[in-house]
Amino acid sequence: MNKQNDLEARRHSLAHLLAAAVLNLYPEAKLAIGPAIDTGFYYDFDLPKTISDKDLPRIEQEMKKLLPTWHDFRRQELTPEQARNIYRDNPYKLELIEELTATGQVLTTYESGPMEHAFIDLCAGGHIDDLATIPPDSFKLERVAGAYWRGDEKNKMLIRIYGLAFADKQELEQFISHRAEAEKRDHRKLGKELDLFTFSDLVGSGLPLFTPKGTLMRNLIMDKINTLQSRFGYEQVTIPHITKKDLYETSGHWEKFKDDLFRVTGMSETEFVMKPMNCPHHTQIYAGKMRSYKELPIRFAETTMVYRDEQAGELLGLARVRSITQDDGHVFCTFDQIENEIGNIITVIKEFYSTLGMFREGNYWVSLSVRDSKKLTDYLGEEKIWDQAEKILENAARHAKLDFKRVEGEAAFYGPKLDFMFKDSLGRERQLATAQLDFVMPERFDLTYVGPDGKEERPVMIHRAIAGSLERFMAIMIEHFAGAFPFWLSPIQVKIIPIGDKHSDYAKEIAAQLREKNVRIELDENNDTLGKKIRTAKMQKVPYLFVLGDKEMTDKKITVEDRDSGQSTQMTLAEFLDKIETED
Repeated sequence: MNKQNDLEARRHSLAHLLAAAVLNLYPEAKLAIGPAIDTGFYYDFDLPKTISDKDLPRIEQEMKKLLPTWHDFRRQELTPEQARNIYRDNPYKLELIEELTATGQVLTTYESGPMEHAFIDLCAGGHIDDLATIPPDSFKLERVAGAYWRGDEKNKMLIRIYGLAFADKQELEQFISHRAEAEKRDHRKLGKELDLFTFSDLVGSGLPLFTPKGTLMRNLIMDKINTLQSRFGYEQVTIPHITKKDLYETSGHWEKFKDDLFRVTGMSETEFVMKPMNCPHHTQIYAGKMRSYKELPIRFAETTMVYRDEQAGELLGLARVRSITQDDGHVFCTFDQIENEIGNIITVIKEFYSTLGMFREGNYWVSLSVRDSKKLTDYLGEEKIWDQAEKILENAARHAKLDFKRVEGEAAFYGPKLDFMFKDSLGRERQLATAQLDFVMPERFDLTYVGPDGKEERPVMIHRAIAGSLERFMAIMIEHFAGAFPFWLSPIQVKIIPIGDKHSDYAKEIAAQLREKNVRIELDENNDTLGKKIRTAKMQKVPYLFVLGDKEMTDKKITVEDRDSGQSTQMTLAEFLDKIETED
């Protein structure tokens, strides 16, 4: 058994131990289910009384009291009648028994602990041989939550107890420390502190409102991407936010997204929807006139919102929203032009993520997402074309010296793709940029161009995203940098604080000169104490803080505190401007 499977078996075994401890303390409890999960385990209970996190130390103590006596898991096969008899007073287990019986699965229980007062649970297995070998300091009960039986809100609300479990005490403590750091970096918390975005009950859940600073940050991201890709011939286009549903019926998206769409009713009888993606609209710009092979490649780019009616329980700050700003791009080209266009997209991705310090060895990898070789019929298009397209993407990845691996079964049904996976500062893997080939949409919309021989031919469509969803990207960047953004991405780059009223004119003079050089500044002239002004500036994580007093006025200099180094240095404004000239 490998290490991960062993850990999963440990966690599943601990779920049984948790259930036994709860039964000892609450004999009238009814057991539901208790699986292993990524960080540990949980068990759902129907309890005779409400419990809270305050009760967890007592339950955990009972688990650790039982632990030394649990040396094995004894398996027993049951007939449906035997199983029903054992669990005749437990509606949750009875429901599971009927489901398992209907599908022909063997019913098994596992018995643990001393024979005279053993714990027995309906279970398919997957335990370690000797639970008593688990270090008692390698697991910890985490929290109490509510959970509907089978995840259905029409069913009874049960009490779910979560536990953490790792290989040893050190790994458990590392996880707890890592999670505490993640909580400090939570983009919802920092977004409010940095005044980047807000939500309103009057506007609705999942519909973020961006402040001037948040909007500036969004614009900085898109300006950077547009500057990088403009040299490759991308042209900006603009499309409406609604469409007739016919567009998505033709593209094939209607069947997939129809339940996630916002419907729009006008004075006519025509049914409109809010767009959930942009690519079908862009095909219609291409189809707006006859195209020649001499025009190709044609590259459209647009930053625009799309809308999806996500379930309220799945919304999460900026990471999961209903109004999604896409940094979208589509290339229409010949088959022979694919590799060069993919190469250009890779160049933009590499340069953009390098400015964020994320595109470096060991911090990223690229998924060459291809077909499942055992299910080739699940993909549309000729097998020969697919083979060639997958080879083209692989060649482009090799030419760009990307750290990539071929991942079967991850291709879309309409074409293979390159998905860029980056690690954030906490080591969490994030899928961000992508380049996707599409053979299907040009076919569905009958897109053509006139080839050298005067005959109509079908273009290939390439979908590309550099940041992807701008909301999700901002959430990731806020957490990655803990709000201390690189100089180019900081909404405010310099905060200027005059010590007293007599220093105000000098501060305004410095501010004006910085504005002339397009440095984003904020001048603090409120009536707070100097200490509070400095604390506020540091909480805002501004890259540079100028504190200006008598000495600075006399010497015609500035005192600059560097956020990243924490050091203060006196220099001329010209020296400061030279310093930031080379900063990303």
